[in-house]
Amino acid sequence: MSDLDFYAHVATRGDVLGVGIGAQPAAWDTALGSDCLDTEDGGLLRRDYGLVELSFQEEDGAWPCFGVSVQVHRLRWDTESSVPPALRETYGAFASSTRFEDLAAAITELGCSLDPEPDQDGTSGDMRRYRVPESGVRIFVRTDEHAPGPAGEVWSLSVSPAWWSAAG
Repeated sequence: MSDLDFYAHVATRGDVLGVGIGAQPAAWDTALGSDCLDTEDGGLLRRDYGLVELSFQEEDGAWPCFGVSVQVHRLRWDTESSVPPALRETYGAFASSTRFEDLAAAITELGCSLDPEPDQDGTSGDMRRYRVPESGVRIFVRTDEHAPGPAGEVWSLSVSPAWWSAAG
């Protein structure tokens, strides 16, 4: 398996090592370990594993995950400590960047499709968004030739409950 397999899995399934939207922090600890940075602000918790970033909201004493983000761009600076050991054990070494065309081909090979999204929030100048209709996952791709790193790189993948329920 490879880092591209990981990104394609997240894009088509909306989970990380079998854990996803609605999972409690303990389930993420089991999957990715406890080496992360937690930032709590009122009823919100952000958990940062480097490559994977999670958002939780307190509901009646529970903390269900409402957002999963794979921050591929962070690997440009650090491919070792940014990747949780569980992901390296499963997928091997992670490259410092991933080309969108490679990810798109891997997603298609898994039987899913990609739809470009119209600009809805002013990101068209430096980012292009795509949605995997079968999973609801959104992929952000760099388009600005003047920003650090080459255009056509995957910036991030994002899963949220609104996108998740729209796909299902």
